[in-house]
Amino acid sequence: MVTPSSPFSFLDDFVNRVGSRLQPPDWVVHEVQHRAVLFLNHVLQQEPEAQQRLMRQQGRVVQFEWRFVTMKFVATPAGLLDLAPEDALSELTLAVTEESPFGLARAAFRGDKPPVRIEGDVQLAAEVNWLVDHVRWDVEDDLARVIGDVPAHTIATGAGRVVAALRQFVGERGGKAAGPAGPE
Repeated sequence: MVTPSSPFSFLDDFVNRVGSRLQPPDWVVHEVQHRAVLFLNHVLQQEPEAQQRLMRQQGRVVQFEWRFVTMKFVATPAGLLDLAPEDALSELTLAVTEESPFGLARAAFRGDKPPVRIEGDVQLAAEVNWLVDHVRWDVEDDLARVIGDVPAHTIATGAGRVVAALRQFVGERGGKAAGPAGPE
């Protein structure tokens, strides 16, 4: 019997072909990396405990890899992140092993962490894991600064319901994909 393939397999193949051929210019990569650092620092500033933990790791370099994307972060004395120099030696490498962007999105909607290969310092890996587990972006608070508390709360509540429905849908679809167990 032929196993049905995912409807996203075509899109995964397309993303792989296009991604391997089209490489953005270095200045675009640099700008995107700086924007990512600014966003991460914004989120970190909302959690004082996270900043305290990063202060203790100042000067240590963590390399993040996914497909053709590589970024090196260094912890600053202020308890924030900065881009590490390209020639800096990383003490910890975190490589996301899920190649498919749709697989990552599916895992995120289920509330799962993506599969990651970890190489390097165990204590630094534990600190990064703590940050991943405990630091969350307070979207409602940021939105309230722009449009006010009540509209921000309404939008956040509605978005939360949409995310919950998507998680339920993805969870149900994931259960159907596994199928019943065969006879033993």
